[in-house]
Amino acid sequence: MTELAQPGIHPAHAPHRDPLGWLYLLALIGGAGVALLRYGALMDGYDTAILLLQVPVLAAIGRHWAAFRPYLTAVATLSIASIGLYGGDLARAEQTFALKYLISSQTAIMWMSALYLIATGAYWLGLLTRSAFADRTGGALLWSGTAMGTTGLLVRWFESYLMGPRIGHIPISNLYEVMVLFCLITALLYLYYEHRYATRKMGAFVSLIISAAVAFLLWYAFTRGAAEIQPLIPALQSYWMKVHVPTNFIGYGAFSLAAMVGVGQLLVERGVLASRLPDPRVLEDVMYRAIAIGFAFFTIATILGALWAAEAWGTYWQWDPKETWALIVWLNYAAWLHMRLTKGLRGTMLAWWAVIGLLVTTFAFIGVNMFLTGLHSYGSI
Repeated sequence: MTELAQPGIHPAHAPHRDPLGWLYLLALIGGAGVALLRYGALMDGYDTAILLLQVPVLAAIGRHWAAFRPYLTAVATLSIASIGLYGGDLARAEQTFALKYLISSQTAIMWMSALYLIATGAYWLGLLTRSAFADRTGGALLWSGTAMGTTGLLVRWFESYLMGPRIGHIPISNLYEVMVLFCLITALLYLYYEHRYATRKMGAFVSLIISAAVAFLLWYAFTRGAAEIQPLIPALQSYWMKVHVPTNFIGYGAFSLAAMVGVGQLLVERGVLASRLPDPRVLEDVMYRAIAIGFAFFTIATILGALWAAEAWGTYWQWDPKETWALIVWLNYAAWLHMRLTKGLRGTMLAWWAVIGLLVTTFAFIGVNMFLTGLHSYGSI
């Protein structure tokens, strides 16, 4: 099925023929250097290692996915502008127009939420009316929302340190923050596949899961006051959190994307929107690739979580509800990949399996926090 991956793929430019690529790389190196000079005193060895590792990782992504470069440039520009406007005073969030209405952490995240919801409407308009303009608008809005949300998380990180060095922490420590992270990762994964397969017709379905997460995020923020920055609880004061949580949510985002593509495949197989959506083989290929990537990262996250548990609790595994449901998720997708790769299973059953897998993943992500208690209860709703 290698022929399915051809649309939308362009050979990477040779470095000497890509001056913008070199400029992008130099900007990454320069940005990392400035960050080390300005914030190195607040960073430990693990923070420094993660920062330096981001340079080759982001360089590789930008080299093979040109659209990622303007996104990252926009995020850097907006984040630096916000940090500069604060001037070391958190009170300026309510005193400066740009911070209050555009690029403080909370306003940027609200812009993300609005742009994602509008993007969903644009994608559906494009799908139902065959409007290429609406499709392009949906893509542009999704990119814009992702840039604003990423800016919001980075600025939130800075704001936490303005509240006090002991309060400052990476903004992936509670359900509000990781829900934003989930939206961003799912959107970026989708936008990559949108580029790779040169079709925006999957956006109507994938954007639904992002909008559902946004709806939960808004409810959680306005009814629970969850947007307020809180100090880290002792259980989360660990370098393991900085690598375990993002890796875990790449898995969650990829599984969610696969499920929504699976919904599209099931509809096409029943003749619903069949003339508007990509060929079922393309949808199945996207679903497979997303689950394969999600499974790889979820496996790494589970291993990292076990190492964190050994350090924090003295044992790698305690059959805590969160651990148990993480194992159920892992086994579910391990079985999915086994059936596809070794048994040759294809079509409707795998699509249904991916859709049902989303229910399992959602319970592991949110349901455990709502209905069960255990060592991970610090993430409760």
